[in-house]
Amino acid sequence: MEAVKRVYQDAKPDIVIHLAAKVGGIGANRANPGKFFYDNLMMGVQMMEVGRQVGIEKFVAIGTICAYPKFTPVPFREENLWDGYPEETNAPYGLAKKMLLVQAQAYRQQYGFNAIYLLPVNLYGPGDNFDPESSHVIPALIKKCIDAKRYAQSEIIVWGTGKATREFLYVEDCAEAIVLATEKYNKPDPVNIGAGFSAQGGSAFGGEISIKDLVELIAKLTGFKGEIIWDITKPDGQPRRMLDTSKAEKEFDFKAKTNFEDGLKKTIDWYLITK
Repeated sequence: MEAVKRVYQDAKPDIVIHLAAKVGGIGANRANPGKFFYDNLMMGVQMMEVGRQVGIEKFVAIGTICAYPKFTPVPFREENLWDGYPEETNAPYGLAKKMLLVQAQAYRQQYGFNAIYLLPVNLYGPGDNFDPESSHVIPALIKKCIDAKRYAQSEIIVWGTGKATREFLYVEDCAEAIVLATEKYNKPDPVNIGAGFSAQGGSAFGGEISIKDLVELIAKLTGFKGEIIWDITKPDGQPRRMLDTSKAEKEFDFKAKTNFEDGLKKTIDWYLITK
C-alpha cells in the first residue's frame, strides 16, 4: 500500500491504466496459485482505492480471459462472465482480476467513480516473456523451436494433447484497443478485447486456433523440422477460448489489424535479434 500511495504522490495522474500483474502460463499458475491470487488482488484493489481517494478522472482496469467460466459457450460473450467457475489451473489468477470488475462497478455505484473493465484475450508480440518457467504458449513455443535449431535437437516436447484452442491478439492491437476505450468508453459493463474474425470467417487476425495447429505454424515459421512430442500428462488448460468482440467495435470502434502470421513473424524476428 505504501508503494501504491507513493506512485500516486509522485506521478499525480489524471487517468490510471492498470496493466500490472503477476502472470504466467499454465505451469506458473499451477506452481503459484496463492501468490497469483494475493498479489493480483491486492495490487489492483489498492490501486483503484487510492485512485478513488485522490480523485482521479478515470481508472482503466485490465482483466483477463481467465476470468471466464471453464465451459463458456464459444464465442465468449460478456454476459456469460458469471455463468460458472473458471478453469482450475487459472482460477486464482482469473478470480483475483475479476474482483476489479466488482470493485469498479461498486465504486461507480457508490462514489460515481469512472472505472472501466476490459477483458483481453491471450496476447503475443515483441517484448514478450520468453522465460520457460513463466512464459505463455507462443513465446514458449518460439523459444523451444529456435533452441532446438540452435542446438541441433531433433525434437521438442509440448504440454497437453494439442486439442485445446486459443485466440491470440497482437500486442500493438491490444494497446490501441486500450487507448480507444480509455478515450471513448465510460460504462460499467465489461468489454472483450480480441482478434475477431477476418471477413472470410477465418482466423487471419488470430481467431480460434488449436494448439496443435499453432505448434505446426510456429515450427514452420522458425524453420524447425524435427519431431513434436506431446506430453499428455500435462494439462491443456481451458478447452476453448475465443471472444465475441462486437461490443468493442460498437462502443469504441476497435478492430484488430495485424494478420496472425505477420504478428508471429515480427515476434520471432524480435526474439532472434534480442536473444
